[in-house]
Parts: sequence; structure tokens; C-alpha cells
Amino acid sequence: MLDFDRYRILTFDCYGTLIDWETGILAALEPVFARHGVEANSDEVLEMYAKIEAKHEQGDYVRYELLLRLLMAEMSLRLGFDASVLELNCLSGSIKDWLPFPDTVESLVRLKSRFKLAIISNIDDRLFEGTAPRLEVAFDWVVTSQQAQAYKPGRQTFEHALARFNVPREQILHVAQSVYHDIEPAKALGMSTVWVNRRRGREGSGATPPAKATPDLEVADLRSLADLIGL
Repeated sequence: MLDFDRYRILTFDCYGTLIDWETGILAALEPVFARHGVEANSDEVLEMYAKIEAKHEQGDYVRYELLLRLLMAEMSLRLGFDASVLELNCLSGSIKDWLPFPDTVESLVRLKSRFKLAIISNIDDRLFEGTAPRLEVAFDWVVTSQQAQAYKPGRQTFEHALARFNVPREQILHVAQSVYHDIEPAKALGMSTVWVNRRRGREGSGATPPAKATPDLEVADLRSLADLIGL
């Protein structure tokens, strides 16, 4: 068990950890696929999304809005249809409609009573502005890939965040769903980590590539974390 008294700041991945992005992704793609007569298994679609997104995140930095457009273009090519301009923008345009997990808002309020809270996310500033009201908590810091000009799992985004926080990393606890994007690089930088295993009991790794790293703590959801802390 972690000694929660050590930590001053809890940092969170947003999409996949706080926001149910897999449901959001599939909801955005469903009408596009329907128009083009594409029948696709949800798990296979999410796996394809994960592979294409990770590939583009490893290249030269482009804003996430453009990255999602490139992702959609490649996905449509693989599935055998030509996406319209509107369809190419379906993912980035839908982010504002993606909903928090049922436990997210309540748990953030509880955690905010004891810790400073921060977001470290592969997102554009403008796109996160559409999400922020749904979280109903004022974060002390919001660190985006746009600000860092880099994507997780690269370390640059975390290093940018650590420089802004200006507290020892031993006092920071990073909370995330993606082992690939978050747990692995955060551990490599000497940060404590909590893996929120949102896919517990389901096969595959969904919209994130598979990866191996050992978190300091695993929980099923944020409510479980707040309970363990005693809030």
C-alpha cells in the first residue's frame, strides 16, 4: 500500500482515465461506418485506433486535432471507404461530447479536498476546453501535448509537467489507465503510479497499445482510490 501522506499532487491522464474515451470513439465512428456499409467488431476497431494513433504520436509533433484527422484517413483507407471532410473530423469534433466515467466527478471532488490536482494529457488546449466543464473540478494545472510539443509515452510531456509543478517528483502520484502512455514512462522518471484498470475483466487493451510495467497500485476506478486514501 502506498503512503498517501507523501504526496502533494495527484496527476491524471484524462481520456481513458477520467473520460470514457472508448465509448466516445465508437459513438463517433458508428454513423460513419453505417453510411459506408462497414461492419466492424468494436474491439478490433479500438485496436486499430490504438495502433494508428501510436504510430502518429511517434512522428513529428502535430496538434492532436490534425493527428485525429490523419488517423481517420488511415482507418478509412484500411476499411475500404473514402471519408468526406466532415467524416475526417468526426473524432476531434466529438471529444466535447465524450462523458466522464460514472465515478469520475464524485471522486475528483473527494480527492481535491486533500491534494492539488493536475491533468497530463495527449490533447490540444482547445479540445480540452470542451471537456473541462464535464469534470466539474478546477485543476491546479493542465498540461497538454500542445504545450509540451510532444506526446506520451515520450518523456518530454512529463518533464514539461514536472518543471511547471516545481515540487520533488517523490511528492507526485500519477493516476492513469494506459500502461503504455502513462505508467511505463512515469515509472521510468521515478514517479509513483496508480493504474486505473478500466478494462478489468475484458480481453485486450482497447484503444491503448499493450505494454508491461508494474504500477505501485492497481484500482478498478477512481472511487476505489478515494476510498483507499480514506476520503
